[in-house]
Formats: sequence, structure tokens, C-alpha cells
Amino acid sequence: MENKRVLIVMGSRSDMPAMEGCMQQLDEFGIGYTVRVLSAHRTPNAVLQVSQEAKNNGIQVIIAAAGGAAHLAGVIASSTPLPVIGIPIQTSALGGMDSLLSTVQMPSGVPVATVAIGKAGPKNAAILATQIIGVADPEVQKKIEDFKAAQAEKVLADSVVE
Repeated sequence: MENKRVLIVMGSRSDMPAMEGCMQQLDEFGIGYTVRVLSAHRTPNAVLQVSQEAKNNGIQVIIAAAGGAAHLAGVIASSTPLPVIGIPIQTSALGGMDSLLSTVQMPSGVPVATVAIGKAGPKNAAILATQIIGVADPEVQKKIEDFKAAQAEKVLADSVVE
């Protein structure tokens, strides 16, 4: 595993099961990551500190997962020059729509790339983070190219009906 290039921050330990797909996908690509559990509402100073120090710690992309009010990705994006990918966590109250709207509705100048609610979101966040890193790293970009080619081959193989 290479050095840690992705910071994964989640608002609660209860988000960990939802984030397993993200971590597994990064593992498959050989992208190192650090995981932190911090709350935009309960530990705002720690969130700001981690996001402000991320670049100096070798982080290239931050993935932020939160449910409910889901302000974590926006708070992080407001305090770092790094790209931030927001994952809206599914909630019992509104099925994750609250999380989605909170994550995607950022003010001008505070961009957050937002992925889907549910199982696809965390995996897609890992793929997107790897694609971002791959822009400046040909070895990582090759991993993405191979991944996309394998996906296409699988779809074509599954499309044959006898």
C-alpha cells in the first residue's frame, strides 16, 4: 500500500458499515487512506484542523460522509484547497434525501463533488478520488483505465444471451 493520499472523514462511527465499499475500492486500487470520525456539529474545531492540515500531510483528496444535516463535506470544503467528495449517508428519517440535499447544495465558491445515496455512493467516491489522483499520476491512471476496461468486458460478457 502506498502512502496515504485520501482522507476519509465520517460524521459518526455508525457510518462505518456504509463506508466499507469505499475503503475496499481504495484497497483494490492500492490507494492509501486515513479514516477519521469527526462531526461538523460536535467537533467543528477538529474538523477544521484536520482539513487545514490535510494537504501538508500528503492528502490529495478528501472524502466526507455524513447523514442528516450532513454539513461535514461543506465545512471541510470551506477550509481546504483539496478536492472534496461528499457521500450522503442514508438515514431512517428521510431515506437520505436530507443528507443528499445538504451535501449537494453548497454556496458559490465551496464546491463538493457529491455521489449517490446507498451502496454505489461510497464505491463511486473511491473511484472518483482515484481518478482525481490519476490526473497527475500515470500509474494510478493506468489502474483506472484497467478498471474501466474490466467493467466494460464484464458488461459485454453478461450481454450475450444464448
